[in-house]
Amino acid sequence: MSMPRGENMFGGAHITRPDKSTGVMSDTADKTKSTHDTSWSANLEAPEHAESERRVVSDALDAIERTESGCHVNLVTHANHGHPEAYLYPVIEREFDDVDVAFVDQCGCGGFVTRVNV
Repeated sequence: MSMPRGENMFGGAHITRPDKSTGVMSDTADKTKSTHDTSWSANLEAPEHAESERRVVSDALDAIERTESGCHVNLVTHANHGHPEAYLYPVIEREFDDVDVAFVDQCGCGGFVTRVNV
């Protein structure tokens, strides 16, 4: 399925490449851009995420920090760790006061999509 440039099926920015500084997938073409001023998706399904729940949590927190107020980030987490409500949601809720966390859907590959409104 081809997605138009700028928006993905979850309502966020279309993922195009990994951000070299964080390993998080982003839509930015500017390697120096540290925040997202539009909604976007963070791919946390890479092999290093499959191997480490700690890496998933760390990169998810980084993605939320890089998302500007009024935008959301879709956290696409690897299936190996199960539903993110068990290991990720409590950490997000502890670390951030003003975000809303909502489960979106389970991917066909088994991963999970969580939307965090900042």
